[in-house]
Amino acid sequence: MRRGEKREVYLDNAATTWPKPEQVYLATDRFAREVGGNPGRSGHRRALDSGREVLRCREALASLLGVSDPSRIVFTKNATEALNLVLQGRLRQGGHVVITSVEHNSVWRPVRALMETGVECSIAPCAPDGTLDPSEVAALVREDTRLIACTHASNVLGSLLPVEEIARIAAEYDIPLLVDAAQTAGRYPIHVEGMGIQYLAFTGHKELFGPQGTGGLYVAPGWEVEPLIYGGTGSLSESAEQPGFLPDRYESGTLNAWGLAGLRAGVEFVATRGVEKIRDHEKALTERLLEGLESLGKAVIYGPRRWVERIGVVSFNLEGISSSELAYLLDEEYGICVRSGLHCSPLAHNTAGTLRQGTVRVSFSLMNTLEDVDYLLGALEEIAGSL
Repeated sequence: MRRGEKREVYLDNAATTWPKPEQVYLATDRFAREVGGNPGRSGHRRALDSGREVLRCREALASLLGVSDPSRIVFTKNATEALNLVLQGRLRQGGHVVITSVEHNSVWRPVRALMETGVECSIAPCAPDGTLDPSEVAALVREDTRLIACTHASNVLGSLLPVEEIARIAAEYDIPLLVDAAQTAGRYPIHVEGMGIQYLAFTGHKELFGPQGTGGLYVAPGWEVEPLIYGGTGSLSESAEQPGFLPDRYESGTLNAWGLAGLRAGVEFVATRGVEKIRDHEKALTERLLEGLESLGKAVIYGPRRWVERIGVVSFNLEGISSSELAYLLDEEYGICVRSGLHCSPLAHNTAGTLRQGTVRVSFSLMNTLEDVDYLLGALEEIAGSL
């Protein structure tokens, strides 16, 4: 390989997956051209067709995520909104929350804002590789703990957290568990009811292969919170009160039905391929990358080494070059898209000891190949050799 001989390789799927499966593009285009109505707002055929499309998406997600009642899945514009709905709804009246030291800013920032109103927070410390001993969570539970919130997998270190063990701890104290599945929904097996999760926040535009602007929240029976926003739902329009039933309680305003049509197609694509097979594919890519980085000699790798403890997200640095400069060179000279910096997760970088320099992050999807990994490793070898 020589610099200048570049091709397009996209390795920033933890930010958003690209490309999407063809059926996602077709479903979104079909909705825009042939459906177009506002779901739940009128009785004409276009509105009814739009409502059916939204329902199909809800049912597809319920099937994929192990939810017996699709109405328990509430649509939001992203995982951040879903997380805020629970954090603010559950902690609005104060109390104590337990989070982990690898949380994304979508959890950390709302918690910090709530702390200004009197909410108290304890942070369970993860190891530098992002793994977590569940006993660290149990040790922080108090009588006034109203919520435990944890990411399913770190968007920086790729580490999987022991969600099922944390769920058992939460159940022992009758405390609800909020799981941020932004990095795992679609790439790691999830069965919320079997895992004992009360709230599961997910985004549509990552490993579910949907469009940006889609996401949602699973709410377990008996654990409803106050809505984040109030307004028109198309139901009980004669009442000044917000509907009390799901999903309408949390779906004020017009839904992104175009996006949900695409998300439904993305979820069906994942279901057809099979989450376990997707995980096996990412395992092959991740292990090839880790082995190649180790052989470079100049690479500092962060996160767990064992596949059972991680997902297809790898952070690293090369000695002698900043993360931002390395990412720039990969893009400009080789056509490789990665992400550098702090990845909206200063807690995780503080845990890993990379808060000052950040890292270069490579993140895979089903669309990537072993050839993509080898091309990246070749580029890194050239860059490392020139330092």
